[in-house]
Amino acid sequence: MTTIYLIRHAQAEGNLYRRCNGWHNGMITVTGRKQIQRLEERFKDIHIDAVYSSDLYRTMATAGAIYKPRGLTLRVDPGLREICGGIWEDHTWGEWLHQDRDNLAAFLRYDPSWSVPGGETFPAVRRRMNDAILCIAAAHQGQTVAVVSHGSAIRNALCGWLGYSLEQEAPVRLGDNTSVARLEVEDGRINVIYYGDNSHLGELAFAHNSIGKSGDPLANMEASSVYFEPLTFPAGRDIYLAARRDGWMASHGTMDGFDGEGFLKVAERNSAFDPNSVLLARIAGAPVGVLQMDFEAEAERSVGRVPFLYLMPGNRAKGLGAQLLGEAVSSYRKLGRQFIRLRCAPENDHAQKFYLAHGFQKVGEEPGGSGYLDTMEKYIGLEL
Repeated sequence: MTTIYLIRHAQAEGNLYRRCNGWHNGMITVTGRKQIQRLEERFKDIHIDAVYSSDLYRTMATAGAIYKPRGLTLRVDPGLREICGGIWEDHTWGEWLHQDRDNLAAFLRYDPSWSVPGGETFPAVRRRMNDAILCIAAAHQGQTVAVVSHGSAIRNALCGWLGYSLEQEAPVRLGDNTSVARLEVEDGRINVIYYGDNSHLGELAFAHNSIGKSGDPLANMEASSVYFEPLTFPAGRDIYLAARRDGWMASHGTMDGFDGEGFLKVAERNSAFDPNSVLLARIAGAPVGVLQMDFEAEAERSVGRVPFLYLMPGNRAKGLGAQLLGEAVSSYRKLGRQFIRLRCAPENDHAQKFYLAHGFQKVGEEPGGSGYLDTMEKYIGLEL
């Protein structure tokens, strides 16, 4: 008999930024790194003979919690990958909710007929996950193995091993990041001893990730998933200036020094260079924020500048800011940038805490507002 601990990867950018990251590579988040530490602590006294993961960064990084302390070599297997999302990859769930709602609903219920161009199907993923686990077990008879894979792939496989067909509405929910299942494999049979165990996570359970919580997952998405559209000028002038005024007051507590026309000229220049530089964020059709990027500034330094990241009143402290940040990360990473840089008022405690919590650090100061602003920077290169 082979014992297998099947583990979901730690929180990655796709989970936090609410984007489809099937085969798309993204980094582990600040919360994800904490989850990896908890996972290492959980397994410190458990004997492990071998460690496997998919060949995607988020699983390989998570597997480090187990193979590194033991001096083992990580073995990678593409058969353990997440379902491939094809043309959905690295787009927000909000975008597909807006553009392809019925198909997204099919995806969330693991409908065997779900498909998108360039993607996989759920039956194919179930087969390859089953084959991968059986091959690993055959290579480690009588041993204990840790295997790190992905949420949908694990849930799909678990449903099969528990006897549920793809057509059934199985009670197996998407497990937390780093949640653990224990399998026993013998004579080609895979028995599930337990699954979805997140006892090591404490307050880190379901961090910033409502997909898979109790209730209707489509309704969860509809209430909290952002999509973006270009904010064009002059049509978007009033929306942009209102956002700038409110953002200035929230940051500085006074309108002293506010230069609306100056901000507007920069936004118009950014938009003229690339219409996707200035974006209006929406949820279920309602505007919730503005994201402005400057694709020209500091390009020679491999820096992506974000002049403005703003959420409208009533939409703050709901995890939506991370989705605007995720759009900036995705946009600049596609351009080969290694860093995102922005300015933040030192007296704006809420914004300071947000950026620090999402991996930014202060790297300097720049003139702005009524004095100086902190220059905040985040590394976004892929450490593969």
